[in-house]
Order: sequence, then structure tokens, then C-alpha cells
Amino acid sequence: MVAVLAVVVVLVAQWLRGQADVQQFILDFPGQSELPADTPAGIPVWLAWQHGLNAFFLLFIIRSGLQLRTGGRPSTFWKRNNTGLIRTKGEPVRVGITVWLHVAFDTLWIVNGLTYFVLLFATGQWMRVVPTSWDIVPNAVSAGLQYVSLDWPVENGWVNYNALQLLSYFVVIFVAAPLAIVTGIRLMPGFAARFRSLDKAFPLSAARTLHFWLMLFFIAFIAVHVFLVLATGAQRNLNHMYAARDDGSWLGVILFAASLVVMAATWFALHPVVVKKLASLTGTVISR
Repeated sequence: MVAVLAVVVVLVAQWLRGQADVQQFILDFPGQSELPADTPAGIPVWLAWQHGLNAFFLLFIIRSGLQLRTGGRPSTFWKRNNTGLIRTKGEPVRVGITVWLHVAFDTLWIVNGLTYFVLLFATGQWMRVVPTSWDIVPNAVSAGLQYVSLDWPVENGWVNYNALQLLSYFVVIFVAAPLAIVTGIRLMPGFAARFRSLDKAFPLSAARTLHFWLMLFFIAFIAVHVFLVLATGAQRNLNHMYAARDDGSWLGVILFAASLVVMAATWFALHPVVVKKLASLTGTVISR
């Protein structure tokens, strides 16, 4: 059923592109907005590193998040040794070891994200991912129609993202990521226990539901993002994203492959015994 619907959508989009008015619309709005004159060109090295680290942290945030959704009642817990926010009635709150792992990767992701935000605005790179003109809307419609009709828009991510990419990056950076952080903090056991006054204004059930849907959004975004990167010129795109260069070398592909090896190695290395050992460095691990 889904395949049939997809074929119908593609055929309709291709029919639309054959109409004179639509052809003129695409000529007027080719799919990308003009950037401000002082927008920096290219992808700096710091952004390539940030992108790689972001992908690494998100993988294990999603993995531990799914484990929390499907793992049932934990048998191993982590308890903080010192005082702080995760504390109720004078006693540290204990959390499942998977919660500890999830929060650990969350913390690294947030630190990486804060660094990204500072550099984004300090270097002017924000102009590449924040809409600065209302013609972003018709250009996004045009880009979407070109994608759906399977005659994809001509693009050069080294200079300017197409309007649909720009809007999607804007939503991820400035909407989805902050919401994920806010809902995640709201769900932390110590925070929830200490700030009962928020229960009516922002119930835990609402935070949990929104946090889950945000995870699904990130999964969908990553799937589409990776597909388009590989399908629209993998060598050049990976060179941009991982090697911060715009040439015909294979360095970006090599670095991307190396990052996959690191991810796979870390995936298998995070055995429960290893996770317990790591958790014990920051608190007390208890098994029931």
C-alpha cells in the first residue's frame, strides 16, 4: 500500500512539473534562497568535527533511549555519591544503569551542542542554516516538488543548502534539539521529584510522550539525511561533511568509514559489565 501511494505521488509530481505554470514557478524559485552577502563559504574544520561527534553521540542516545523503552524493570542501579539536583529528602536518587548511560551521552551531546552554538554565531555560519528571506517558503516548495518528481534540484552544499535542507536543519538545531533537552531534563528522576510544582503545567506524561516523538523525528531525519548524502554525490558530500574540503579526494569517505568503525566498536564495547564499570567512576553501582 505504501509503495503504491509513493508511486502515485511521484507520478502526480511529474505531471505537475509538465505544466507550464509549474515550470515557470520552478524557474522563478529554483529551490534555494540567496544568502546574505557576508555569508562565509565552505565548511570549516570545527564544523566537520562537530558533525562527526554529533552523529556519534546521537547514535548512542537513541540506542539507550530505545533500551529504556523496551528493557523493562532494571536490575542494576546507579546512585550519585555527592549532593546535587538528583536528590530527594536528603537521599540521592538511584536510577537504572541504562538511564545513567542515556544521561551520560546526553551530557556529552549537550556540551558538543553548546560549543557548536557558540562557534555557529561567532563565525557567521548561522546564516547558512537560519532563513533570512521569506522566499525560503516558495523555494522549499519548489525543492520538495523536484525531489518528489525524482528530478532532484541542482545543489552545492559547500556554498548554499537548498531551501528544504536549510529549513530542516533549522528545525533540528533550533527547535527539536532544545525541546529534546528540555523534555529530557523534565524526565530526570531528581528533577521530577524536586519540582513537583511543574506537574500541572508540564506533566511527566506529556514530557515523556513528546520526548519519544522527538526521538522518532531524529531517527527519521537521520535516515533521510544519510540517504540523500549517499544518493546525491556521496564522495563530494562526505568530503564536505567529514574532511571540510571541496575537491575530488577520498579523504571524506575514508574518515566516514573510520567513524563507522569507531561507532561499531563502541556499540559492541558497551557491554553491561563495561557500562557498570564506567558508571562506578561517577557513583555507586547497585545490583538487586
